[in-house]
Amino acid sequence: MNKRNLLILAIFCCLTIATVSCSKEQTPQQPNVIYILADDMGYGDVSALNPEGKINTPGLDKMVAEGMYFSDAHTSSSVCTPTRYGILTGRYNWRSTLKKGVLGGASPALIPTDRTTVASLMKNAGYSTAYIGKWHLGWNFAKDENGKIDFTKEVTHTPNDLGFDYAYGHCGSLDMAPYVYVENGQITAIPTDTTVNKGKYSWWRKGLTAPDFVHEDVTPNFFRRAIKYVQNNAGGEKPFFLYLPLPSPHTPILPTKEWQDKSGLNPYGDFVMMVDDYIAQLSDAVNKAGINENTLIIFTTDNGCSPAAKIEEMTDKGHHPSYIYRGHKADIFEGGHRVPFIAKWPKVIQAGTKSEQTICTTDLMATLADITNSTLQDTEGEDSYSILPLFKSEKIEGALREAIIHHSINGSFAIRKGDWKLIMCPGSGGWSYPRPGRDKEVLSELPPIQLYNLKDDPAEQKNLQEANPGKVEELKALLTKYIEEGRSTPGTIQQNEGEKVWKQLWWMKE
Repeated sequence: MNKRNLLILAIFCCLTIATVSCSKEQTPQQPNVIYILADDMGYGDVSALNPEGKINTPGLDKMVAEGMYFSDAHTSSSVCTPTRYGILTGRYNWRSTLKKGVLGGASPALIPTDRTTVASLMKNAGYSTAYIGKWHLGWNFAKDENGKIDFTKEVTHTPNDLGFDYAYGHCGSLDMAPYVYVENGQITAIPTDTTVNKGKYSWWRKGLTAPDFVHEDVTPNFFRRAIKYVQNNAGGEKPFFLYLPLPSPHTPILPTKEWQDKSGLNPYGDFVMMVDDYIAQLSDAVNKAGINENTLIIFTTDNGCSPAAKIEEMTDKGHHPSYIYRGHKADIFEGGHRVPFIAKWPKVIQAGTKSEQTICTTDLMATLADITNSTLQDTEGEDSYSILPLFKSEKIEGALREAIIHHSINGSFAIRKGDWKLIMCPGSGGWSYPRPGRDKEVLSELPPIQLYNLKDDPAEQKNLQEANPGKVEELKALLTKYIEEGRSTPGTIQQNEGEKVWKQLWWMKE
């Protein structure tokens, strides 16, 4: 080959390398995503969000300082299972067959395998996907001829069938039997004993327990595995999505020995501090793995603080788990569903920022679709709005979403639009006073609906329904529209499961 041809070849190679290099620089790398869901933890339990709070949470406070927190974030329900359904499907829980309450520890699967989930969305976008933690959306245990669980056989309709490459955890809450781990459809150890605990804070229901299932070590175990997952997948060929739904600080309240009596409040406060420290350890693992800059970490909770945490003990000492808001877990009041929501993504989110936009935990699907340039079909994420523009601190004219619907444990509805919140029941719809089924005399004397202006009355003390009939009718019509159309986002009308239930709602009959 002569010198001229060698020179041409060299120039061609240089141009090719430069083009490939430029192409790589212009193609944005997809972020890793870690979604941490605490269980039964209130807005006021994060010290950075509650100036007068008595629980110290330096790990979450650091996330707030390094990322963005949302002061008006809500779960789609004020209890466990329904919120988890909304997170994974981008759809309000009451559109499913579960109209109230929660599933049990051995309940069959709630989410059909043909419904798109956040995990299947991310898998299709080229992500490695993993779930580690408390599922509480049901899966199908094999049964013997007597209808009892056969722990020797494979579990079906698991998270693996809903888009997760790797799945490890337990089926219900940590106080719901059977107490076994399931890893990729296989029960990790056969139950050999029956355990029960009836302590003041650490109670759990009697049930079969596997030898590798130690209640006190479940939360630490999940974090150890999550940290290992990050270490093993950092810098891999694929970005990863890790869903980490915790069983804590839900009952049984089990702070490990090193955290007992650390809060100065009670075991619940200790447990929150323990969870916070593990979150800090996970964040440190992300840093050490060299992926901090382009990893989106979201922390939130599935509903407000539970009365099982002995709320009165804490309020007597000046700590208010619901902050300035009324109610707690299970309620239609703000304390039931207004939750801490913190996002950290150094490459995109400006440190130390705050958003006052109203968001919902159903918004994860549309947000991740936006991030991965995926297109949602009309049958996907019917109640999900992308909050990526908020992460980017883009200026948004008006509200991100037109309105948001809240739901309590007994199936009561509320709708919020702007400052106004309309509640379609006379009491809490949950476990605080006045409680349905318990405070019947009081409830019979109250108006059937409640209307609050949350800007003027965040504690929901002054019912304005009588003085604002126009606002009542406006919100009632919008609530009815969202129910009947099967979606609250733009798109074609969709079908709710069990639609005949809506015909029983008194305002739908009018």
